[in-house]
Amino acid sequence: MTKTDGNDNPAFIFDRRTLRRNRDRAAKNFTAHDFLVREVADRLYDKYCDIKRDFTHILDLGCHDGALSKLLSDKTVINQDLSRDFLTTGLCIQADEELLPYQSGSLDLVLSNLSLHWVNDLPGCLTQIMQALKPDGLFLCAVLGGETLTELRTSLLEAEINIRGGASPRISPFVDIKNAGSLLQRAGFALPVIDTDRITVTYENVFKLMQELKGMGEANILTKRFRGLTSPRIMRECAKIYHEKFTDHRGRITVSFDIIYMMGWSPHKSQQQPLKPGQGKVSFTDVFGEKP
Repeated sequence: MTKTDGNDNPAFIFDRRTLRRNRDRAAKNFTAHDFLVREVADRLYDKYCDIKRDFTHILDLGCHDGALSKLLSDKTVINQDLSRDFLTTGLCIQADEELLPYQSGSLDLVLSNLSLHWVNDLPGCLTQIMQALKPDGLFLCAVLGGETLTELRTSLLEAEINIRGGASPRISPFVDIKNAGSLLQRAGFALPVIDTDRITVTYENVFKLMQELKGMGEANILTKRFRGLTSPRIMRECAKIYHEKFTDHRGRITVSFDIIYMMGWSPHKSQQQPLKPGQGKVSFTDVFGEKP
């Protein structure tokens, strides 16, 4: 099941059809480029293990090759991905994250590992997830956010300005941690929790980095991207700028991935509730003292 791409609609930032093609290609040799997905899956699993609940109806949304469901080996997990080529084992559904095929209140845990940053309508997607959860169900995800790939963005921008006198969109806009909690609340989630990590890795040069991003299925899918081939001159200039500005003591380029973790619960009367105005038990005078 896939949603209409709507590439002519200015509200659509991402070309989902191209994303599916990218992921189909990446699936063929994903184990050579899956380090980030595996690392973040481990960190998400640690957060899951901190929650003392027994979940039985679990969805891994945008599952890639099932790194999360492999960690949840004692559970039955629905693996959903836009690419059919990633769906090789277990209970699998090919569907778009923008149009979920689940009945209201049918799931008690939705996990997502590094897929939702490509969703055009993230508030709408979160609302669908909330509706699919049972009361007191949990949503736990990791998305690329913040200053992810800021070094590449800076280098490409400067290179295009130097060579062409202008720049085209090259790097996806990412969720800001300041907005992540608001997105959960807007979708109706209770008790939202936001956390962040920065994962820094190094590569021999920018060409190795670009090859890795392609192998991860993370190539540019902006609808307003430049559709032709990037000229070798621009890429050489980008490589030069990147090496001059963002290298470590070994002469390897550094790459930043900011990971934003989002957690929220489907509302339920058993959850902790804020007190209504006037029901407080502690006097501000007791805390702060009398005015001088």
